[in-house]
Amino acid sequence: MANVKVIVAGYKGRMGSTAAQMVIDNADFDLVGVYDARSKDQNLGEDARFSGQDVPAFHDLTAIKTDATVWIDFTIPTAVYENAKFALNNGISPVIGTTGMTDEQVADLQKLAKAKQVGGLIAPNFGISAVLLMQFAQQAAKYFPDAEIIEMHHDDKIDSPSGTAISTARKIAEVRKPKQQGNPDATETLPGARGAEYEGMRIHAVRLPGLVAHEEVMFGGPGEGLTIRQDSFDRISFMTGVKVAVGKINQYHELMIGLENLL
Repeated sequence: MANVKVIVAGYKGRMGSTAAQMVIDNADFDLVGVYDARSKDQNLGEDARFSGQDVPAFHDLTAIKTDATVWIDFTIPTAVYENAKFALNNGISPVIGTTGMTDEQVADLQKLAKAKQVGGLIAPNFGISAVLLMQFAQQAAKYFPDAEIIEMHHDDKIDSPSGTAISTARKIAEVRKPKQQGNPDATETLPGARGAEYEGMRIHAVRLPGLVAHEEVMFGGPGEGLTIRQDSFDRISFMTGVKVAVGKINQYHELMIGLENLL
């Protein structure tokens, strides 16, 4: 069977460079291009991290010419929507790890994917532990409707709360009626102290150097509590899920949300 041909968008960033190296190291994948609007490289080998690699590099969407069938995207919230549209319009299956798109943008991309009959995946988190956390949290919420989410990331992360935290809240909301938590007469001495609100749940975002990606979901009930936590200590942890997506996504003809759809 022929190798999967891949282009990586955002290869100058930490996640993008890790994804590019994963493709290079995988015998079943061929890295046929990289893209980053911030770069002026003409070839990936010009980047010291990839010395010796002969792969065309692009910094303008309109200049991209590739026979890739999969587009891996680890860019930024302001760029990912246009990137994904470009991929779908050119028959390339997007595998998107970039968070921050609006619900309307996601819906537009799903309509486009259906019209083009091109498969794709948007995954708030490619870590298997994070996918399991979301599934376990959904199960727990059936018995513990009072929940708070604490997500912790490195201090360079742009969007808050994380896509994983939002997805966790949505999964919990599927099995839990909206519920106001805490004292209804409570006030915040400092605005924002209770975090963001999603159907009564509270989501807290922590940004500190030294962190990578971590999440806790805390449940409370009369006389007992349950905490579910996952930790990604290294970005390589996300590559297991990316590898699964790249290997399978060309078999589909719709844009799906969540890695669990492929597991």
